[in-house]
Amino acid sequence: MKEYTVSQLRNVALIGHGDVGKTSIADSIMFNTGQNNRLGSVDDETSMFDYDDDEIKRKITLSSSFGFTEYEKHKISIVDTPGYADFVLDSLICMQAVEGAILVVCAVSGVEVQTEKTWNYCEKLELPRIVVINKLDREHTDFERSLEDLSKNFDKRFVPVQIPLGKEVDFKGVVDLISQKALVFKDDNSGKFEKKEIPDDLKDLANTYREKFIESVVESEDNLMEKYFEGEELTEEELLRALRKGTIEGLFVPVCFTSAAKNIGIPQVLDLVVNTIPSPDQRKIKNAVKADDLETIVDVTVDEKQPLKSFIFKTIADPYAGKISLIKVLSGVLKGDTTVYNVNQERKEKLGQLFFLQGKGQHTTPRGNPGDIIAVAKLKESTTGDSFCDESEAVIIKQIELPPPAITFAIEPKSKGDEDKISTSLARLAEEDPTLSQRRDTETNELIVSGNGQLHIEVVIDKLKRKFGVEVTLKTPKVPYKETIKGKAKAQGKYKKQTGGRGQYGDTVMEIEPQARGEGFEFVNKIFGGAIPRQYIPAVEKGIVEVMAQGILAGYQIVDLKVTLLDGSYHAVDSSEMAFKIAASMGFKKMFMDATPILLEPIMTASVFVPDESMGDIIGDLNSRRGKILGVNPKGNQQEIKSQVPMSEMLKYAPDLRSMTGGRGSFTMEFSHFEELPAHLAAKVIEESGKGKETE
Repeated sequence: MKEYTVSQLRNVALIGHGDVGKTSIADSIMFNTGQNNRLGSVDDETSMFDYDDDEIKRKITLSSSFGFTEYEKHKISIVDTPGYADFVLDSLICMQAVEGAILVVCAVSGVEVQTEKTWNYCEKLELPRIVVINKLDREHTDFERSLEDLSKNFDKRFVPVQIPLGKEVDFKGVVDLISQKALVFKDDNSGKFEKKEIPDDLKDLANTYREKFIESVVESEDNLMEKYFEGEELTEEELLRALRKGTIEGLFVPVCFTSAAKNIGIPQVLDLVVNTIPSPDQRKIKNAVKADDLETIVDVTVDEKQPLKSFIFKTIADPYAGKISLIKVLSGVLKGDTTVYNVNQERKEKLGQLFFLQGKGQHTTPRGNPGDIIAVAKLKESTTGDSFCDESEAVIIKQIELPPPAITFAIEPKSKGDEDKISTSLARLAEEDPTLSQRRDTETNELIVSGNGQLHIEVVIDKLKRKFGVEVTLKTPKVPYKETIKGKAKAQGKYKKQTGGRGQYGDTVMEIEPQARGEGFEFVNKIFGGAIPRQYIPAVEKGIVEVMAQGILAGYQIVDLKVTLLDGSYHAVDSSEMAFKIAASMGFKKMFMDATPILLEPIMTASVFVPDESMGDIIGDLNSRRGKILGVNPKGNQQEIKSQVPMSEMLKYAPDLRSMTGGRGSFTMEFSHFEELPAHLAAKVIEESGKGKETE
């Protein structure tokens, strides 16, 4: 395969809302540059990029896919990312490995929820971008309305480099504002076009937009601005140079127009990528830190003569090749069939054959150069987020922190005996998808799976069945309530049993009282004079602790109380550790029920991020969930509502929030403390637990 210099590389991610045509643009690029001999289509199930069985069935992108092509002596690596809410975080993961983004916007729908999210990802990563307004062939499109929509939603200057030629079904090309030519595409989906003079009825509009274009781009270079205001004509080369500089510096965002379905405008997108997106050596790397001091940033020079610095940013579970690790090479050279040092694991890893991904295909290569996105299969020790570096210069490439999952379910197998298989299978899926998590809740003993939404979890369930042969049932997870007391009580626990031969005898007198929240359990021995022999005292405490773990009111763990052993008696022959353990448990149960027992519920601290117009509805909804509003803080173009809400009220919050905010809201949540559950709700929980025990 041909080798390219760093300056000839362009790595871009196609990002945006779902169903705006990102995958269609990627397929069109491959067709127009000769990487595919036919124009791939999601609807016809012939796409190079949506090739997974689930993607073909659902006709949406579920996970980022990769391809590369050559255009104008440049190698362009393309990452086609998901745009649906449940999977859009995968775009953020992959955007760490590119130097630019193509934000695709539908000409009919305009700026949508995930358009905003992916735009914010670009802002977070300081990623240069271009905007492609797609589907200009659809009804009810208006390119000027689309431009206004962009300006209204984002605090950035948008600079069209073209205007559309024709409207809706008559859209047939673009007017290039730099060359001042009309680019008219043939109507056979070949992607071929002719350069013509601008039609008379578009000349005035083209001149107006060309003036706006020039006024915007010359601001990136003082000498060009002077030249322009002195009335001198600017060359195409000067305009392109200024356009590139301003795009890389984030002064403005270029905009172009396409119809991927009709294969119109795609070469002009490629021109913009080559002319405005920075090469890997033009982007400053800000996330490399010393392995022994994670606060100290290390300067990385993108050069093959430098020591190796690279990182695994994504893992793909391939049904044939096994685990495929995608690596971004920052500096130095990564060679196949060699051993590299994994800084995170502090151990060496043997690499096999390296390759570039081309859809579901592979192109082998002996090495990965600086700027390359390379793949390797079946790594044993290394996983997503690990850094491969020269051992003499140990550097960790820090990965972006992902928000916590939004939705949680308890999961159980339909067939007994599949519990271990579920855990193993979920672990393999979570390695491929860092937004998926699983854990065993030690208090409820449920296997918990968490993801970004209902569809996300449904896809996981489908994969469990298809890839691992495991069928499961989803349930709302149990709330880990606690049991405690509010009052004091005293009771005797006496166990006496005679069944022939040696009997069983244990007798305890104990007192119970509450402790402050969070202080846990305290056992005090006040036995004097040998009423209970010393060797039986630990058995008394053990009997209490075992009951506390099982619960009395509703089967939940008992916490925050003090038990004092006051008195008791024993039998020289019949007493035993077991007898005192049983006696203590009997006495503890009596005391507990006499000491005003209550249920405690977990309270979560929730941060809800919503647009201004949704704030009132969200605050009202949180109040209805027994929440306490702690404050409201502006966060960019949203408001952060901080509150404390019972966990039981938040189990199904994700879909409700999405509905209330039109998908624009998000939230994070973490445990805060326990509070007493109101009596009427406690009675319901106790009743339900009783029914559960009867069922068992």
